[in-house]
Amino acid sequence: MDHKLKTIIIDDEKLARDIVKKYASKNDFIDIIDECGNGFDGIKAINSQNPDLIFLDIQMPKLNGFEMLELLDEKPKIIFTTAFDQYALKAFEVNAIDYLLKPFSQERFEEAVNKAIKDETTVADKKINNLKFHIDEAIEFIDRVIVKHNQKINIIPIDKIIYFEAQDDYVMIYSDEGKYLKQKTMKYFEDHLDSKDFVRIHRSYIVNITRIKEIELYDKDSYKVVLIDSTKLPVSRTGYNKLKQIFD
Repeated sequence: MDHKLKTIIIDDEKLARDIVKKYASKNDFIDIIDECGNGFDGIKAINSQNPDLIFLDIQMPKLNGFEMLELLDEKPKIIFTTAFDQYALKAFEVNAIDYLLKPFSQERFEEAVNKAIKDETTVADKKINNLKFHIDEAIEFIDRVIVKHNQKINIIPIDKIIYFEAQDDYVMIYSDEGKYLKQKTMKYFEDHLDSKDFVRIHRSYIVNITRIKEIELYDKDSYKVVLIDSTKLPVSRTGYNKLKQIFD
């Protein structure tokens, strides 16, 4: 390698950042250019400094490692540092993304760095997407949605969301705080929203049950839901049967 890898450490634990810095000081290929204690600062640092590599903790408050990755336009090479559960570790192994399970040794650190040097970014991106898919599958219900809007990161609590609308490969989220576009599928939200709180009323709409004011007959055997804010949304036959079960 003809240059050092510009590297940023993102971890909410100072001790964990210090260990990475200590190990990196003994490696000829690593140049630590910044360290961040949370995902918000991590995104800013990556966008402004364009690192080659990041050491990324997964379990961080406010914004976790996977949520942070979703918000990045360009992803550097990534070595995860984690104290994650066994199910997730199996997902890492299946997808051959390297991770450092805390606490880790200098030898294990060097092994991960060598993998990162050899790994092509396009291959790494594919692996990360595979891994996010596995993690998504492991999650039962989400309690918030993270979106980027006009370079600002918004955390939307699930109970503030009024409804979701399908828009090609994206989903438009209508909330008390405004509307936001998210690159996820309707199936993802259908699978990860508690059916006690949200119902898919149509192939294009998932609605917060508490925001439904009434169901009105629109045409022969055709219905619409009227929301508390007077928004009207179409209801499919399957959706109508779901609503009947809920409200009966």
